[in-house]
Amino acid sequence: MKDFKIIEVKQSVFADNDADAEKLRQQLKEEKTFLLNLMSSPGAGKTTTLKRTIEMLADEMKIGVMEADIDSDVDARAISETGAKTIQLHTGGMCHLDADMTRQGVTEIGAKDLDLVVLENVGNLVCPAEFDTGSVKNAMILSVPEGDDKPLKYPLMFQISDVVLINKCDTLSVFDDFDTAAVRERIHKLNPKAEIFFMSAKTGEGFERWADWLRREVDEWRNESWHKREN
Repeated sequence: MKDFKIIEVKQSVFADNDADAEKLRQQLKEEKTFLLNLMSSPGAGKTTTLKRTIEMLADEMKIGVMEADIDSDVDARAISETGAKTIQLHTGGMCHLDADMTRQGVTEIGAKDLDLVVLENVGNLVCPAEFDTGSVKNAMILSVPEGDDKPLKYPLMFQISDVVLINKCDTLSVFDDFDTAAVRERIHKLNPKAEIFFMSAKTGEGFERWADWLRREVDEWRNESWHKREN
């Protein structure tokens, strides 16, 4: 039997992507552009949350949005109504974006002329968590109707998220089995440094804390040196 080489493709793909993501972050740092990777399952409220966020911050910073989907422009149309610079990224059937795909979007949207760019990633809690997009920070949305057990089922998503938005808190009286203390404990067990904001994109409840977090992060990214940030 002839010898043959075994290639660990998954490991190689991830390593290459991680290197590419780091290069993109350095580029964004030089251009003073903050890239936020926003993730959630379908129906959790990404687009509604994003629309309200843009409305709150539009007078303070130049915002762009990259809408990622397998094959649709519904969300891009909704976001463009806010006045934010918007582009649609079709993934060609892929359930996530990697760093190279994100770089293409960053180039097309003209990120160097923007303060904040939000990547609204493809809606699911598995694939997007596995690929570093080159974002400065990762945010994910968990809606109350989804249940408080999602950190137990999809741990990686919560491990890599810098901020978790618990959305649709206006429905807590209906979904009264959602344990806010338990979900906070489960998230912090996976990621002790994660910021957690309870909010409602429908009513605006809790949005000011989220907006303040974004203001602070964007300001720090644009004004701190790369070396200081890394340390």
